[in-house]
Amino acid sequence: MRFLRRSTPSAVSADAPDTDVTQGPGDNGRTAGKGRPTPKRREAETRRRGPAPPPPRTQREASRLARANRPDKDQRRRDAAERRERMAAGDERYLMPRDRGPVKAYVRDVVDSRPHIMGLFMPLAVIVVLSLLVPFPAAQQYLSLFSLIALSVMVVEGIFLGVTVTRKARAKFPNETISPLSVGWYAFTRASQLRKLRMPKPRVQRGANP
Repeated sequence: MRFLRRSTPSAVSADAPDTDVTQGPGDNGRTAGKGRPTPKRREAETRRRGPAPPPPRTQREASRLARANRPDKDQRRRDAAERRERMAAGDERYLMPRDRGPVKAYVRDVVDSRPHIMGLFMPLAVIVVLSLLVPFPAAQQYLSLFSLIALSVMVVEGIFLGVTVTRKARAKFPNETISPLSVGWYAFTRASQLRKLRMPKPRVQRGANP
């Protein structure tokens, strides 16, 4: 009988269900992952460096830690020299707050463009001290009179310079709020210093028209 006939191997293989596991669209023959997310670089570096040291508990430990992290003397000396060099060059990042801004830079250029009697203020101070030490009354009298006249001339020149610089700065920067007292005092203190000792260093020559 046909229904008692033993099935052939080809028939069994044709009727047997497909036992192959269909791969998902993202498998592509890859092995299964580790089951956890990949650690971030910051976490890996933290584990590699180890745990952070505990904070100092006493003032002595804090001082010891600060000394250990402080750069050496040579490095501090190099950093100070670089700051002075950048300040002398007029780098805004290294200037003091009173020297920053385009208005103050313009005031410095105006002051540095011409000589001033106020530049003799420091030598005049030395003369005043000497007039007090000279044991001759007549010399003291003449030196005191000379110092008083020179100081009066410097005050008048300083007032005239402050008015002139304020007028020029307002014409140069019409959108800036310029205080006559602040700008005038800044110009006076700049002009009362010797040209070689001014900081930042002058960037214009005498006779220039800034």
